[in-house]
Amino acid sequence: MNESQFGMIGLGVMGANLALNVEDHGFSVAVWNREADRVKSFIAENSGKKFTGTTELTDFVRAIARPRPIMMMIKAGAPVDEMLDKLVPLLDEGDVVIDGGNSWFKDTQTRNARLANTKLHFVGSGVSGGEEGARYGPSLMPGGTAESWEHIRPIFEAIAAKSDSGPCVTYCGTDGAGHYVKMVHNGIEYGDMQLIAEAYDLLRRGLGCSADELASIFDEWNKGPLQSFLIEITAKIFRVRDSETNAPLVDKILDKAGQKGTGKWTAQVALDLTIPIPTIAAAIDARVLSSMKDERVRASSMLNASAPARPENRDQFIKDVHDALYAAKICSYAQGMALIQAGSREWKWDIDMREIARIWKAGCIIRAKFLDSIMRAYERDKTLPNLLLDEAFRADITSSQQAWRRCVAYAQTNGIPTPAFSGSLAYFDSYRTANLPQNLTQAQRDLFGAHTYQRNDKGADAPFIHTDWE
Repeated sequence: MNESQFGMIGLGVMGANLALNVEDHGFSVAVWNREADRVKSFIAENSGKKFTGTTELTDFVRAIARPRPIMMMIKAGAPVDEMLDKLVPLLDEGDVVIDGGNSWFKDTQTRNARLANTKLHFVGSGVSGGEEGARYGPSLMPGGTAESWEHIRPIFEAIAAKSDSGPCVTYCGTDGAGHYVKMVHNGIEYGDMQLIAEAYDLLRRGLGCSADELASIFDEWNKGPLQSFLIEITAKIFRVRDSETNAPLVDKILDKAGQKGTGKWTAQVALDLTIPIPTIAAAIDARVLSSMKDERVRASSMLNASAPARPENRDQFIKDVHDALYAAKICSYAQGMALIQAGSREWKWDIDMREIARIWKAGCIIRAKFLDSIMRAYERDKTLPNLLLDEAFRADITSSQQAWRRCVAYAQTNGIPTPAFSGSLAYFDSYRTANLPQNLTQAQRDLFGAHTYQRNDKGADAPFIHTDWE
């Protein structure tokens, strides 16, 4: 038996498609799956290709040339640890185990330390792009030792999506850096999707736009600064008809959005690192609130309001929504990128922010023209603390600001919920305010809990003091 150059554990949709992608690029692949029948069917479906199917884990390991690069595409959590318990005793020094699932980055840090003691390498890699990306080119976000990255680099660069800036993969940093970046990527994705949903709602309820009209509007938006995969597929969705009723299919879909937990992780870490992410948090809350369908239906008959007033100028309103969406998107990405920087500082990953924007340009769900602007921002200032401070984004926000405010005001006046639009605007206004009202908050905390405060007229290093407020 010729030794394979790569191993894949898990032949679900993502694992199978990644294995096919690796083989497409000239690498021989050994495959293993918990259910032996799946291995047999996969090999039968791909006869003539450079696959070696094994039903025993020992045979799988033996089939791969050392140092073995072995990727796991299995359910995150306990299954990963259970797999490692079985796999690690079979491996040799220098072998590389890659977890390509959506694992919690702190679990990845723990696993990295565990395998370091065995002289094995562990890589936690974000994989974005869904099943299509896995098959034809995902965005890859690996984290681990620099040595482990060099072992897998030729294969990862070959299978990654390609943009005009090169393969959409970069070394993110040690231990959990890759899964951390993927987690924040998913949080940004939540924000993007919620902002688009709110734009849709404003056009649908405000202007009464039909699905066909919405498709045309989003098609037009996809030619400018909002050009992205998500805007593109949104236009496509509006054009699909229900096979049963011939009505727009989107109108037949229950308004309960699911989530798999990476958004929640993003919010938790942001709180731990004291990084405000109101747009992303609003997107998570919106999905949770959407799941309360029965309660919302009941409330709609008890807390009813008048129908939204129709905007006087249709074309101006469409332009306002476009500009508001773009401005809010800038704020959402500013929050996400700041969170990546905070994680990089906390865990000493030294993440290259320009590279992160670069590898998201193709293959992943949030791929967008907008990322070129983010790349240029970090080229101008590698340590830029917030995208809002970049000269180009400042200009974009300035030109979009009034339209953004008109949209939020219209939504609030007419009872259309826009938590992400509004959260982004509040973030922008708070970030640019030199003196916030939290001086009062701190006074209250000192009065009821003796939590102390600093005076604002005693310099940056003013001591913390307590006042007897009675």
